[in-house]
Amino acid sequence: MVAATTLTDAPDVSADNYLVVGLATCFIKEEGEVHEVKIIEPIPSAALEAILKGIPTSYSLACSTTLGELIGGETLQKPAEFPPETQFCDDFASRAIAAARTYNSRPEAQLHIPLGTTRTDFNYSTERKRVLNQTRVVRREDDVKQHEYTHKVL
Repeated sequence: MVAATTLTDAPDVSADNYLVVGLATCFIKEEGEVHEVKIIEPIPSAALEAILKGIPTSYSLACSTTLGELIGGETLQKPAEFPPETQFCDDFASRAIAAARTYNSRPEAQLHIPLGTTRTDFNYSTERKRVLNQTRVVRREDDVKQHEYTHKVL
């Protein structure tokens, strides 16, 4: 797997920048059936703080690392804490760089999961399934009916 975005494309971050990646339980719908997949996703600082407050999340674990450990060279490096069947999310490199920027702007968020550690004490739930390949079809009936005077000057 080739990293489409490299650290040279983002001069404001470096290989030493702090980052949290999570193991998300997602689902793919194929031929009417729903299949579970494990995805590695970067977690921005605001999302991490919300997860730590106890909101239900699809993340079963989160691991703190650096950008250089994940995006070193031409291929993405999977952290050792993640099972071998996990996959990287779409646009992982660019999303990881964006998430690392959030920890640069809020360094106090780095204290939640110290560098090199893993945390699993989340409110893990798959009640609301994250379906990755779901498409929304907007129909004419979905339009909101407005009052006849909405766009008139009275």
